[in-house]
Amino acid sequence: MKFNFKTMKKIFFILLVSLNSFSQSDTEDDYYKIVTIPIPQNIKLEVGGMAVIPDGRLAVCTRRGEVFMISNAYMNQNSKPIFKKFASGLHEPLGLAYINNKLWTTQRGEVTILHDLNQDGIADKYEAFYKFPLSGNYHQYSYGPVLLPNGDMAFTLNLDWIGKGASQSKWRGWMLKISPEGKMSPWATGLRSPAGFNVNKAGDIFYGENQGDWVGSGRVTHLEKGDMAGNPAGLLWSQEPGSPVKLKPEDIPDTGEPLYDVAKRTPGIKPPAVWFPHTLMGISTSDIIEDDSKGKFGPFDSQYFVGDQGHSKVMRMFLEKVNGVYQGACFPFREGFSSGILRMRWGIDQSMFVGMTSRGWSSTGKADFGLQRLEWTGKTPFEIKSIRSAADGFVLDFTQKIDPKSINNAVNVEINSFTYKYHHNYGSPVINNKKMHVKAIKIADDGLSAHVSLDSIRLGYIFSFKLQELKSAEGKNLLHNTGYYTLNVINDKVSGLDRVKYAVIEEKHHDHSSVTMSTTSPIISEKRVNLIPSSWEGKVDQTISVSTKPGLKYSISKVQVKAGAKIKWVFNNNDDMLHNVLIVKPNSVTKVGEAAFNLGTEGETLNYVPKLDEVLFHTSLIQPETSETIYFEAPKVPGDYVFVCTYPGHYTLMQGILKVTK
Repeated sequence: MKFNFKTMKKIFFILLVSLNSFSQSDTEDDYYKIVTIPIPQNIKLEVGGMAVIPDGRLAVCTRRGEVFMISNAYMNQNSKPIFKKFASGLHEPLGLAYINNKLWTTQRGEVTILHDLNQDGIADKYEAFYKFPLSGNYHQYSYGPVLLPNGDMAFTLNLDWIGKGASQSKWRGWMLKISPEGKMSPWATGLRSPAGFNVNKAGDIFYGENQGDWVGSGRVTHLEKGDMAGNPAGLLWSQEPGSPVKLKPEDIPDTGEPLYDVAKRTPGIKPPAVWFPHTLMGISTSDIIEDDSKGKFGPFDSQYFVGDQGHSKVMRMFLEKVNGVYQGACFPFREGFSSGILRMRWGIDQSMFVGMTSRGWSSTGKADFGLQRLEWTGKTPFEIKSIRSAADGFVLDFTQKIDPKSINNAVNVEINSFTYKYHHNYGSPVINNKKMHVKAIKIADDGLSAHVSLDSIRLGYIFSFKLQELKSAEGKNLLHNTGYYTLNVINDKVSGLDRVKYAVIEEKHHDHSSVTMSTTSPIISEKRVNLIPSSWEGKVDQTISVSTKPGLKYSISKVQVKAGAKIKWVFNNNDDMLHNVLIVKPNSVTKVGEAAFNLGTEGETLNYVPKLDEVLFHTSLIQPETSETIYFEAPKVPGDYVFVCTYPGHYTLMQGILKVTK
């Protein structure tokens, strides 16, 4: 058979295309596409709330106090959406709902019904339905309404921030129910920053929480009447008439034990249904919506999607109810949104509208605000569909059949368990981190699930699953190979494995080490010196004071020092979140920031300071309303060095220049 040059060139091209397609891994975009809805240049659409109107329009309220009606938000036949201002002059509305043919919005101090009496598309009556007391504190955000099955509406009220969470006006830190007649009933407290909440098809209420004081990490909690979900500031009102909460502020221990353990001996405290490990999943949970699409949005029907404002992403949550108690797992789902996600709503075509804002609440998405839509492409990704509790471990379900050989290798199944401190401090390091020993694995006959038997189980802990080399029966890699399960109750109804029959894991493959990290004690090194060196004889050449500004910024963006100068650096964290300062070599900030993010469960204990030569000097991770002083000699080589906060999600924005001159 003869080959001419033209034929050989064609064969080479086909082989090249085949090799490229084989080597490229699937991405999130192959399964769920982000569609950007263009916003007119004269509109600052800092989304506070969204509501889908039955006629297909999308209503959006903004933090600037406006409400817009958007026609053709689905951009049918590639035509542009049409924005029309419906209302204005509201006080930072952060909730919007279409209930009983009326548009309801929640301002800081008022629930308002917006009426269009003459049907001209502009609200001409603003009806005050219910008023909330206000202190004037900037942190008094108000959210809702969410319609409940009995016709009542649920609302949540943010705590004030005065260097710690505080309830400076009545019912701050609470979830309230209000009837259609305007009668208010307190429901639960312990809330800190409850921006997202949801009622599921069973009528049960869930709310999402952000890391903060008394909150070690983001979490979702099932709120029943009378619950106290963690932050005790709202207990100031627990003895008021109508309060279903019996706890008082002095009843809450501040020992640093895990929340689950404290709740066991303090009736009324409610542990979360699902922890969202800080930085491993996100940093600031926002909205929660349940997938009721019956498969029109992919293979996750009846699961939940949880937004994250700081990481500009949507996460996925699976819940199961065991002996009347909710628990479950969270998974990565879709990254890459243009700004910080605050609201998500289902469109009439079962796509997901995503409303965003970042002003003052900076995010990995670079835009100040945005409106996008998430569409399922119709292709099913290879994912861990769910994780369920069993008597001796867990059952992992998958969206596609798995290759048994790739999961029956202990190296490919990494499971750890850990938890957080429950204390008044802002956030928590990971504590009691332990690598779990996999005793046995059984693959289901249909190849869609795997029963994983462990040597021990710890109640109240988060179990992290990392399936490093798991492949589908068709040879595909998992789109996301991690998941985190919160275990509140052991499900004895799913019996354990016969370990003799299914003992496929060898002991030698496992490390039984247990690491307990129970403190954030300062890590002192030559890169972090908190006392003036004795050789300086009490003298410094220059004192630099740096504090924080809203929007993830330092108070100064540039400072100049002489090479080799003796520097006293004072960092005051007057923000309401954790920060640090690292001084790094020129052109290394991205490397250092990404390395800090990848520290995983050890990050907070290590102050998010990676062990890199590029890091020259650093502070510890500083609590809100506190400060730290470090001493160092400026680099001897002139240049533009960078001082940066490496707390996950901050390094791209929170930077300044340390200019070293001769």
